[in-house]
Amino acid sequence: MFDNLSDKLQRVFKNLRGEGKLTAQNMEAALREIRVALLEADVHFKVVKQLIEGIKEKAMGQEVLSALSPTQQVIKIVHDELVKILGTHTARLRFANEPPTVIMIVGLQGSGKTTSTGKLARYLTKEGKRPLLVSVDVYRPAARKQLSVIARDTKHPIYEGAEDETKPVDLARSARREAVQTGRDILLVDTAGRLHIDEDLMTELQELKNLLNPTEILFVADAMTGQDAVKSADEFHKRLGITGVILTKMDGDARGGAALSIRTVTQQPLKFVGVGEKFDALEPFHPDRVANRILGMGDVLSLIEKVEQNIDQRKAEEMQRKIIENEFTLEDFRDQIKQLRKLGPLESLLGMMPQLGPLKDLKNVKVDEKEITRIVAIIDSMTRQERDNHMIINGARRRRIAKGSGTSVQEVNNLLKQYAQARKMMKSFSTGSFLGKRLGKMKLPPMFGGFGAQ
Repeated sequence: MFDNLSDKLQRVFKNLRGEGKLTAQNMEAALREIRVALLEADVHFKVVKQLIEGIKEKAMGQEVLSALSPTQQVIKIVHDELVKILGTHTARLRFANEPPTVIMIVGLQGSGKTTSTGKLARYLTKEGKRPLLVSVDVYRPAARKQLSVIARDTKHPIYEGAEDETKPVDLARSARREAVQTGRDILLVDTAGRLHIDEDLMTELQELKNLLNPTEILFVADAMTGQDAVKSADEFHKRLGITGVILTKMDGDARGGAALSIRTVTQQPLKFVGVGEKFDALEPFHPDRVANRILGMGDVLSLIEKVEQNIDQRKAEEMQRKIIENEFTLEDFRDQIKQLRKLGPLESLLGMMPQLGPLKDLKNVKVDEKEITRIVAIIDSMTRQERDNHMIINGARRRRIAKGSGTSVQEVNNLLKQYAQARKMMKSFSTGSFLGKRLGKMKLPPMFGGFGAQ
């Protein structure tokens, strides 16, 4: 996410630091490079112009040019202008005074509306809400079937409709009645899409809006389509009056142009981003945290939130103690891997770490999930005594472990070597470095030390 733009901006700031002194000339050169970086990231040209003008107005001031640490101030200015473009504050969902709150999910075909509906239901349930789902896509039976499967998998109720309900407005009306009768406080309406915007689609959506009087109309856009997503969002807003955007496939978008453009062009906030295929891979959009990630500062707050939601804090504290006292065993190593997997793809987690100092190359680390599965299998094939004391694992034991886990002796040897290195690095990370101490206070799982050090 934002990898290309982040790399280019980091080079700009590195060049500025290399100048020793900030002048009007090298600042102009830096602004040109920032402009090119933004355009290459597929950011809308109007947004680029607005961003550059805002940076220039503040960065060319005398107080910055003569500052003791001018480059750091320029980075702060870029950060603040990015936040201003992205929305200054996190846009929350609004709820009706009297339930049920109706949320219409709209967008083009293939943008991820149906999956996003399921993800949003999962998110709202975690927030203490009781959503009911309904698909009013009467043109594609597969779409309604897909939402039905998602509802079953996420354990959410869905209004399937009667046989004679063949019109979107009929389905929507009955679904709202069902929500009232069953005490559901949210109605999520997954609407039909088209490959392109057309008059029939907009007329149908307008009819649904008039009937349901929704509190939110969320436009779902595919981040991978870049400016096409921004253009579609703008068209939907002009015709329908959307209240926010869900940007899907953000984890696969290295440029980030849509995320940086969509609010300025539509004047409507980004409310959620999809960051994976699993149903819990939907996150509120935090402008300040995204700006941090673009500038290589990481997103430790989001990382902490993931940890707090998924990691047993008592186990994490106990593991921290074991690392410091050099009692961290292979069984602990395996348990930490299993806990980390609850947080989502490991590459995504590494991307949240600050890309600074010894961690600057973390974003380039490629995590082979199959390799992690093999590691767990190897440790599972060990006896309890071997997991507690890796020093007793001799040649004969290694051959038995390899056979039992369906791996090779070389792979067992590599694991033991990696474990020894990780054990050493994790202790150093947990007790030595400034960042390690800070993360330790936040009770992050100790395995972050191992991954960060490799």
